[in-house]
Amino acid sequence: MSSPFDYFIVFAEMRTGSNFLEANLNAFPRITCHGEAFNPHFIGYPNRDEILGITQEIRDSNPERLIRTIRERTDGLGGFRYFHDHDPRVFDIVVNDPRCAKIVLTRNPVDSYVSWKIAQATGQWKLTDVRRRREDAIPFDPAEFEAHLEALQAFQVQLMNALQRAGQTAFYVAYEDLQDVSVMNGLAAYLGQPDRLEGLDQSLKRQNPAPVSDKVTNFREMEQALARLDRFNLSRTPNFEPRRGPAVPSYVAAADSALMYLPVRSGPETAVRAWLAALDGVGEDQLQTRLSQKDLRQWKRRHKGHRSFTIVSHPVVRAHRAFCERILATGEGSLTEIRRTLRKRYKLPIPGQAPGADWDAGQHKTAFLAFLDFVKANLAGQTSIRIDPCWASQSATLEGMGQFALPDRVLRESEMTTGLPHLAAAIGRPDAPVPTAEPDSGFVPLAAFYDAEVEARTADVYQRDYMMFGFDAWMG
Repeated sequence: MSSPFDYFIVFAEMRTGSNFLEANLNAFPRITCHGEAFNPHFIGYPNRDEILGITQEIRDSNPERLIRTIRERTDGLGGFRYFHDHDPRVFDIVVNDPRCAKIVLTRNPVDSYVSWKIAQATGQWKLTDVRRRREDAIPFDPAEFEAHLEALQAFQVQLMNALQRAGQTAFYVAYEDLQDVSVMNGLAAYLGQPDRLEGLDQSLKRQNPAPVSDKVTNFREMEQALARLDRFNLSRTPNFEPRRGPAVPSYVAAADSALMYLPVRSGPETAVRAWLAALDGVGEDQLQTRLSQKDLRQWKRRHKGHRSFTIVSHPVVRAHRAFCERILATGEGSLTEIRRTLRKRYKLPIPGQAPGADWDAGQHKTAFLAFLDFVKANLAGQTSIRIDPCWASQSATLEGMGQFALPDRVLRESEMTTGLPHLAAAIGRPDAPVPTAEPDSGFVPLAAFYDAEVEARTADVYQRDYMMFGFDAWMG
């Protein structure tokens, strides 16, 4: 029985049972799954240096070489697990290859989210001995869950559409199917393998068998948060996941006024939120956030004559803000794993922790220029790290907004002190306050090291933004 495939990929996510699926795949004599081969922070498994002689450095410079090695040098049929935030260059290679078998593992996203949070809290990511099981109940964070759900659904739709365009299909496995040996044997048949299992691998144990109500500390709040979501989206397979507008939960509506802000990440979000709250004389906690598409449509129906807006920033200002807040800083909101990988794999010259008093303008400029070099490669699809919204091009961000609703007005950050009051006047609020400028949150102010080199390097990275929005050199 010859296999119709040369290798396979398991599309999964954290806490979906992918370790258990891999263990059972590896139980077949002629199948080998090489772990998370394209995780940007390690290769295969944590603390592993290589796969079949291919190091992480070689993989990052040429991901196709590792795919070819797995295909050609595995004894039998080789493959790997792939999550939505793994090396994006790999996606097109495998999806367009009909000799690559696609396996899609799904799980109810509420269950996977709660399991992920418990694993974070306990530090236990695998369980082989039930006597060592660590138990904990976690608080359910609605905003974090919605971001989690949106990321999963966006990737599932991307995968579904890519397979449709390629004229291919996949073998779907639900989390609940993992305990069915006949399903595992059916998967082996799909992969063209003659062997069959008599029983499942018993080395891994389910870590959190209790109902969800026992695993979260605020179950009632969780029920209320989920009630406004379309419940059918929580358990459908990727074939039926609805297309969602990008980042809709990040939109911010005024408490009473008919204004809505569509943020571009690393823009003047702090200043705009403060202005929207001051417009209606309320605290920022009264602003309407975490909206679903249904919420957004209802808001528009309730607010006749509404206006929506976004604000674009000079690329130098925005890139510096992203660098300082997401990479150089180490506190809340920073991208800890990406920061660690940039230091280790891309040699970004930043300290292990947030800079101290001895961090000077020269060091800051050197590190910022190195970050711009990374962003250029990242936006060109030449790195193993996902393109984060905090430094994605603003033109691409606005195009993404257009999948659901374009903003009525696009303002420049440098002009928002006049532009926002003028916009408020258009909805009958001529008394609107003047917004304050977004503070420079950098460890070293941009003005302290900005020069022609910084401008030229940024313009090289964000050529399209300069062209689309007509930006000139930053004037300070």
